[in-house]
Amino acid sequence: MASFSYMIIFFLVSSTLAHTVSSEIFKPHAINKWPKPPCKMYYSVDPSYTSQCPDVISYVCATNGHTYQNECFFCVDQWEFGLHIKFYKYGKCG
Repeated sequence: MASFSYMIIFFLVSSTLAHTVSSEIFKPHAINKWPKPPCKMYYSVDPSYTSQCPDVISYVCATNGHTYQNECFFCVDQWEFGLHIKFYKYGKCG
């Protein structure tokens, strides 16, 4: 009789755990809650300065539909061409 109640407890705990784990895996991620790139660290003090972004691939997608190699390239483009270029998400566009 005691083994039957242990089986029920085991089943209830394992099904609750499985539900919790699977709900986190398939949960949609809100893009608007992602942190924005820290663009101020890439802005130049000298207007004649040419930026030297690192050769690191960590794609950033902008609202203009362009995929940038990393946040440095995104921030430099935003600095040079205007604030109408906005951050959309990390990763490739499309």
